[in-house]
Amino acid sequence: MSKPWFQVNSAVYMLFIRNGKILMLRRSNTGYEDGKLSLVAGKLDGNEEVKRAAVREAEEESGIKLSPEDLEVACVMHRLSDKGEWIDFFLKVNRWEGEPVNKEPDKCSEMGWFPLDRLPDDTIPHVRKAIRNVLDGVFYDSYGWDEIVE
Repeated sequence: MSKPWFQVNSAVYMLFIRNGKILMLRRSNTGYEDGKLSLVAGKLDGNEEVKRAAVREAEEESGIKLSPEDLEVACVMHRLSDKGEWIDFFLKVNRWEGEPVNKEPDKCSEMGWFPLDRLPDDTIPHVRKAIRNVLDGVFYDSYGWDEIVE
């Protein structure tokens, strides 16, 4: 009997940056990191390319229109959390149309622009690390594996 193939979760996160500030939203009623700040983000639904997933999520969460060619994969993070193992893609948004609005008030209690050089203390830790990585030019990192003992 063959062992079943391992499967990993995957998500996309968008870094909308302008005038030294980054667009963030406060999670609520999701069951994951509620009350903390994150980026416009979401899970890959399957059978969709990373940039296409980002385009879809940006529209669903913020109403912002994107084109895949305006996105740049800036950091990849292999993350272990209490919700499983993840491969996260952090994409810089180089151009977009429209102003962001909170299109999911049932999952997001606040959306706003925050200073890149002073991220709020309640930013989700792996998101904070990824933002720093993007600013520092670090393309790959891992998170949450330090507690694993072999």
